Amino acid sequence: MRPSSSAAAVAVGLQINQARAASSPLTAPSHTVPQMDRAWVRKQLEDFIDLVTRYERGRPPGEYIGDQALYDQLHRAEPTMKKILHTLDPEIAAKVNIDQMAGPEMARNEAHRGLGVLDGLDEWDHRLAPDAPVLSADRLHPWVWSAAGTFWESQHFRAAVHAAASAINAHTQAKLRRRDVSDDKLMQEAFSDKPPEAGKPRLRVIGDPNDPTIQSRQRGAVQLGLACFFAIRNPAAHQVDEWSEQVALEYLATLSVLARLVDECTLTT
Repeated sequence: MRPSSSAAAVAVGLQINQARAASSPLTAPSHTVPQMDRAWVRKQLEDFIDLVTRYERGRPPGEYIGDQALYDQLHRAEPTMKKILHTLDPEIAAKVNIDQMAGPEMARNEAHRGLGVLDGLDEWDHRLAPDAPVLSADRLHPWVWSAAGTFWESQHFRAAVHAAASAINAHTQAKLRRRDVSDDKLMQEAFSDKPPEAGKPRLRVIGDPNDPTIQSRQRGAVQLGLACFFAIRNPAAHQVDEWSEQVALEYLATLSVLARLVDECTLTT
């Protein structure tokens, strides 16, 4: 599911098992059907079925080949049919061969099966998805998603992550009222276990500072902040290749944890 600025959801561990449809038994294909222009695919399949039907109706009884013009059209349409059916289910496409005995009729049957797969896609996505947790991108910390959303809409996933990290940096600077440090150095000073100094306030995890768990979280906050800027923000800023949607979303989720931590910490001056 591609996130949008209004509601973006990604199923964690989502693996959709597609199935055979129409006149064949329902068995799971060995691949996941990619995004496609479904209206165009449907039109191509339906036109092919109509072409075969016209060809078969005009073929004289006992003759191997019917109308030559229609037969030629079947050959021209065959590569597109194979490509479409291979995308829907490679096993279906493998059975299409116009030149074999009863080839047009068999190809028509496979085209019907392709329509069955196409009809089932949306329903399978909904009905056959595992009962896995769902993370809604628009429910990430607002510092993260408000900065990333616009880039995400245009599928600039790496830029979305960079924008989110930059937003965390800006909000942290604002909370500390500091502009002299940024990024990893800002995180290091913000979560430092050293006492605050003039012009150097600190962020403290909420809780009893003598509690070992709180102390552990405070130390972890430093490491998390450094990791987010070293391992996420810096590659987002300097790499040139685009990132996959899944990888980028995982990075946004990590940045959201940091943003929430910064937001919830108390400021000690």
